[in-house]
Amino acid sequence: MSFPIRKFDAVIVGGGGAGLRAALQLSKAGLNTAVLSKVFPTRSHTVAAQGGISASLGNVQEDRWDWHMYDTVKGSDWLGDQDAIEFMCRAAPEAVIELEHMGMPFDRVESGKIYQRPFGGHTAEHGKRAVERACAVADRTGHAMLHTLYQQNVRANTQFFVEWTALDLIRDENGDVVGVTVMEMETGDVYIFHAKAVLFATGGAGRIYASSTNAFMNTGDGLGICARAGIPLEDMEFWQFHPTGVAGAGVLITEGVRGEGGILLNADGERFMERYAPTVKDLASRDVVSRAMAMEIYEGRGCGKNKDHVLLKIDHIGAEKIMEKLPGIREISIQFAGIDPIKDPIPVVPTTHYMMGGIPTNYHGEVVVPKDGNPEVPVKGLYAAGECACASVHGANRLGTNSLLDLVVFGKSAGDSMIAYVKEQSDWKPLPKDAGMFTKQRLDRLNGQANGEKVDALRTELQRTVQLHAGVFRTDAILKEGVDKVLKLYERAKNTEIGDKSMVWNTARIEALELDNLMEVAKATMIAAEARKESRGAHASDDHPDRDDVNWMKHSLFYSADNRLDYKPVHTKPLTVDYIEPAKRVY
Repeated sequence: MSFPIRKFDAVIVGGGGAGLRAALQLSKAGLNTAVLSKVFPTRSHTVAAQGGISASLGNVQEDRWDWHMYDTVKGSDWLGDQDAIEFMCRAAPEAVIELEHMGMPFDRVESGKIYQRPFGGHTAEHGKRAVERACAVADRTGHAMLHTLYQQNVRANTQFFVEWTALDLIRDENGDVVGVTVMEMETGDVYIFHAKAVLFATGGAGRIYASSTNAFMNTGDGLGICARAGIPLEDMEFWQFHPTGVAGAGVLITEGVRGEGGILLNADGERFMERYAPTVKDLASRDVVSRAMAMEIYEGRGCGKNKDHVLLKIDHIGAEKIMEKLPGIREISIQFAGIDPIKDPIPVVPTTHYMMGGIPTNYHGEVVVPKDGNPEVPVKGLYAAGECACASVHGANRLGTNSLLDLVVFGKSAGDSMIAYVKEQSDWKPLPKDAGMFTKQRLDRLNGQANGEKVDALRTELQRTVQLHAGVFRTDAILKEGVDKVLKLYERAKNTEIGDKSMVWNTARIEALELDNLMEVAKATMIAAEARKESRGAHASDDHPDRDDVNWMKHSLFYSADNRLDYKPVHTKPLTVDYIEPAKRVY
């Protein structure tokens, strides 16, 4: 064997919300569980989620899980799988109450029940009126969730490997996953973690874009690893642009600001969303608001010296409410925009935020691939949850606050599936004779390359290319040019170099390995987007402005080895209720 071996019942790659929720299930079941995290778990990107977690508790006004399901299906522009969506929306109230009982410090209404605020796309009676569904901890909901789950895992004796990163999957001759190669980031030492089951909870990959709300660590590691292992990536053409990133900085301003009464204004001081979504106005679905803002800017009604942003006004809701419900947003605005929102509006612009696609899974958290005519056959021993996974509950556009819900519902579901699978195994499946060899070859190539491509320069060029060619509005020509550019960058990335192994910091090596993952994600994104000849959710094509349910209501599957696209049907049969028929998305 090329690397030292450590054995675990289960290995979880990623210490954010999904990874911690799965780990809690596994550790409480008595399984020997390892959680790898590139950062200390409470600094995972879940910490940046601000506005809330959705659940039809009905604490402020009447709400029902099937109304939540309708909003999620509509938000997904009918690309979401309705069985998985029903599963998630039904489980939502129990998931939130579980978090409350774990100690998550939700805001409260006067009666003592969990506080809920309105959010974009959340409605009652199938779109008739807005409803309060987002359960919040001021504007730091993800922060509170992450700390709560981490504390529960400490109590359950979960083993954490902090500042460790995964490199490649290990599959046996049957294609079953039997482990993963990992690196201790401080030392550069590589190990094989031999496991009965592996879960990827590695988060998003927003760093393929130049302007993103994502942390610098969000480099699509789980997706890159799967792509190299022959597993397709699903629906990678769909990237959500959050309407309100701080102009020039990209830092997220939660939708909860508009839920608390904030409004968007153009250079004329007009509340322009009344023209685009007359019923729910500023609380329309994210893709709708983002495109409306982009149109205002494109048509010359943008604000500022360069007319390149719009304004988010909240001073009218009062200083007391801002300090109580949005203290973190005020802090972000002061730090990154130099604006105190108690006095002046915040400059905002649509910014890359969330990846709807990812590693294909079912609602049990099992990774599924086409095989022998069946579009979804589980890969034994491999699971995924959270933003890196595609269940698909978000379809072509994610509904706000469903991200935190996704983490805990499918983190728990994947954990339960892993427990059942591990308990079926009397012993570890043998490692293949060449286990770790692929990783060794990748590392040897990096260390041995001289006068190659510089990682930082190549990453910057990739991000600018994707930003320009896969943005809010797309055309056939722009996408085709983007595909050509990304494929050339992908080839160049095979020649990256980090210098003499004895002379460089390990961060250089880590960044080079992360670039490999970014390249896989960017390639999948551009090729899948260029192929989809319609507008659906976050994928808006000027050349194909209408949604085409006849030809394009299907999930894309991208295979990296030969840049091949395949497709599979959307699940149109819910678990217990009637199918929600496609309709025009009007808010």
